[in-house]
Amino acid sequence: MELKDSGSVVLTAYHPHTSSRTTAIEQTCAPPLSAGSSSLSSRKVNYKKIFRMISQESLSPPSIGRSISQESLDSTSMEDYWSEVKSIEEGADNTQEDQVFEVKSVDESEQDEAWLNETGLSMLVSGVPEKDCAEALLSTLTRKQAAVVQKRLDNYTQTLRMKYKHPVRDVRDIFSGGDAPTGFGPGAETTKPSKSISLPFKLPLRVPGGLDTCTSNCQLNSKDNSLSTEELNLEVPFSECVSINGKTIQCCGIHRIKRDEATLPKFTVRKARLGCTIIRDLSPQDMKKIACLSLIELTAYYDALGIELKRNRAVRVKARETGLFGVPLSTLIENDQKKFPGSTVPQIFKKLLSRLEQTGLQTEGILRIPGSASRVKNLRQELEAKFYDDTFNWDQVRHNDAAGLLKLFIRELPYPLLTVEYLPAFAAVENISSSRLQLHALHLLIMLLPEAHRNTLKALLEFLSKVVANEDKNRMSLWNVSMIVAPNLFMYKGKSTNPQEIQGSAGGTHLVRLLVKYQDILWTVPLFMIDQVRKMNEASANKKQQTSDKTRRKFFQKWNAERDKIERTEQREIPEGVIRVHAPLHAKVSMAIQLDSETKAKDVVARFDCENSSAASGSKQKQYLFEVGGNIGERRLDPETFLLDLYHVNPQCEWYFKPQTT
Repeated sequence: MELKDSGSVVLTAYHPHTSSRTTAIEQTCAPPLSAGSSSLSSRKVNYKKIFRMISQESLSPPSIGRSISQESLDSTSMEDYWSEVKSIEEGADNTQEDQVFEVKSVDESEQDEAWLNETGLSMLVSGVPEKDCAEALLSTLTRKQAAVVQKRLDNYTQTLRMKYKHPVRDVRDIFSGGDAPTGFGPGAETTKPSKSISLPFKLPLRVPGGLDTCTSNCQLNSKDNSLSTEELNLEVPFSECVSINGKTIQCCGIHRIKRDEATLPKFTVRKARLGCTIIRDLSPQDMKKIACLSLIELTAYYDALGIELKRNRAVRVKARETGLFGVPLSTLIENDQKKFPGSTVPQIFKKLLSRLEQTGLQTEGILRIPGSASRVKNLRQELEAKFYDDTFNWDQVRHNDAAGLLKLFIRELPYPLLTVEYLPAFAAVENISSSRLQLHALHLLIMLLPEAHRNTLKALLEFLSKVVANEDKNRMSLWNVSMIVAPNLFMYKGKSTNPQEIQGSAGGTHLVRLLVKYQDILWTVPLFMIDQVRKMNEASANKKQQTSDKTRRKFFQKWNAERDKIERTEQREIPEGVIRVHAPLHAKVSMAIQLDSETKAKDVVARFDCENSSAASGSKQKQYLFEVGGNIGERRLDPETFLLDLYHVNPQCEWYFKPQTT
């Protein structure tokens, strides 16, 4: 690639046969190295392609009139970033370590098939008769979400047709004197019949309740307003809000990145009467449905923005099952739960964060000033041997040692924290110019992360927020922290992000900054997805009720009749608008509460707390109000939830006052 300076625009040209030009540019793009560091180029390290991540403009002072994002930052502003990259390279092993995965390139049909599998729609291509979940999912989709599913299915069918199509034979082969009929004999290929895959039912074009239309409250501006607070509406699908009045918002292209945190917009989530729901408030079963919906919505969203949703496919080879470093997060948590039930984040990760908070939160240069590489290596080996025996002496770990171990833990993960599959999708966020639209994309990606990765990422971001909160003492601003963390997130074992995925060091830093700044919003489940989950559960329940097994129904006929009788009696006893809240750990195990239009969840909690204090119950665990069953698995209620509204949305649910279970 050759870069030419036109004074106000950066022009690029591709020269496929000029390898010397490419080499020269890569050398120019590399950060300046000292004379003693020339030996780094000969090292066989896992991160050898990192210098291709940044364009030349990000390493030179910005020119007047330019608006490329990297040109907003001069070379000195990214000094910490490149110091961290150099530290990573110097600390890397000279020997090539075994990878637990390799990134494979796949054809379009495999990509589409994998996409359908991950969205829970594999029956559309596999023909498996059990399709209740798929039908329930499809019945909740918006117009654009349904169009994306149909597009993927059409692409899959068309690619299969092209893949198994007979090659066109040359006329000389036909009249070459052979007796074999056309299509037979040596060189002929056997093919599969190219049938069109038809849906077993019609894809919905609209969503009940009006989710497929963008309300007047969803007004987007192409320019961010950093001086006032902007309100985010999570009640309408993001893909439906990209185009307003038939016009597509200009959301992609060049934009300026400014390092000052004050330039970032201030966002708040619009309060809904059904309350705010964060990820840990929902049951794991409902979060799996949220993940399927998020992938469909993310694809529709990127299509509406004109961005290609690229995904890697990681082919698993092997991974360590014991130890601390280089072990998959899910395996670590599974091992930890044997000793620490309820663990959702690896214990070693939590301990390193805790050590940093105790010793270095107010220390100048925390995370930036590296510890001794040999000392970190020795501490790692000692941790591997003594951590689970509780014989490791944490007093010997200084704050820079803990920072080095923390970053090493993240880099050594066999499957990256942001996952191999979705790293390109994270990188594509930088191609969106509006901060609001960038936030929507990150929001959906967070919903897609595996639970272990998402919980660990949240623990990291919460710690980074504490570091930034002590900026006046540790001299680590949000931008400084993001520069240090970005290389550790986007560089992983065996491969570093290529220049098409991350537009320079400033782009990666900006993504980390958004994650830290808006983490509370990003971990809020959009209300439109919860509505879709409710409709999925209702559709599944209705389908199961219609197709229930006759033998099983006969076996439980008597039991069901008695249960129905009890339920009818209870319903007669409880008038309209009255709920019965069960409190198994409370002195008063249940309480009937009359709801009105202003009754909130916090009112019920306060009432139980008052009863609990007067009864001097032995339970001291913090308890919350939950809705259980009906059209939701389980949901912990926001204190500001209006209960009468929720009562009408989910009239079949049961109400519980209990502690949060992990």
